[in-house]
Amino acid sequence: MAAITAAMVGELRAKTDAPMMECKKALTEAEGDMGRAEEILRVKLGGKASKASARITAEGVVAAYIANGVGALIEVNSETDFVAKNDDFLNLANTAAKLVAENNPADVAALLALPAGNGQTLDEVRSALIGKIGENMSIRRFQRFETSAKLASYLHGTRIGVMVEFDGADEQVGKDVAMHIAAMKPVSLSADQVPAELIEKERSVAKLKAEEDAAAAVAAGKPAQSPEILAKRLEGSVQKYLKEVSLLNQAFVKNDKQSIEQMLKEKATTIKAFTMYVVGEGIEKKVDDFAAEVAAQMAASQG
Repeated sequence: MAAITAAMVGELRAKTDAPMMECKKALTEAEGDMGRAEEILRVKLGGKASKASARITAEGVVAAYIANGVGALIEVNSETDFVAKNDDFLNLANTAAKLVAENNPADVAALLALPAGNGQTLDEVRSALIGKIGENMSIRRFQRFETSAKLASYLHGTRIGVMVEFDGADEQVGKDVAMHIAAMKPVSLSADQVPAELIEKERSVAKLKAEEDAAAAVAAGKPAQSPEILAKRLEGSVQKYLKEVSLLNQAFVKNDKQSIEQMLKEKATTIKAFTMYVVGEGIEKKVDDFAAEVAAQMAASQG
């Protein structure tokens, strides 16, 4: 049987980027045959990727790419914040954003099938990285822009990303609006674009609050409010909510004496569209019960 040297392990690691011990095991199994060892690793890495695929990915990064009137915003997820800071993981996210901009894939599946260099698809690059790090990674969503207007992006670290499509002479205005969106998190451009389900949810909450206040007032000996007054309070609460969550109505973070709409008018700028991603938004994270896990392990060992 051929001796497995450190140099052989180093060569295989350089070719595959797999963990050192995995390289040594593959070379031992392949009896020193480098080509066969590569194939063994490919199978093993794929197996690791399959095992990891069921694990929740609620951490990760948002990446952005803009060139020649085309832009992309993308969220790529990992299991832990530690991996989200890994250079290879960040490269995966940036590569994916560029592929979205340049190829206009229909969905995440189409994006993963695109070639990403070195004869590999983006999904193969992702799977290999899962095998190398041992943690699940997934591409959750992306938004592509293609426009004759202008694009600006803002990344707050890597956890919040915004892309804005706008018309205007001052490039800084687009960047300022993108930063404002990251800070204030509007759900729509204008009040009439706020999703109906969000308005109904707010109306329901406001109604319960108004009814509780009315009941408390009666209990305190105060006269009951008329249905008309309650209806006005309810509508006032909804209108306040719409003002708070629609971009044009929000107070500009760099000058709270102006609304975004007023600032844009002053700068002769129009916002056409925007997208904001917050890493893990809406994903239910797994909460580990460490005490229960230890108890289960102890019970298993005693059995």
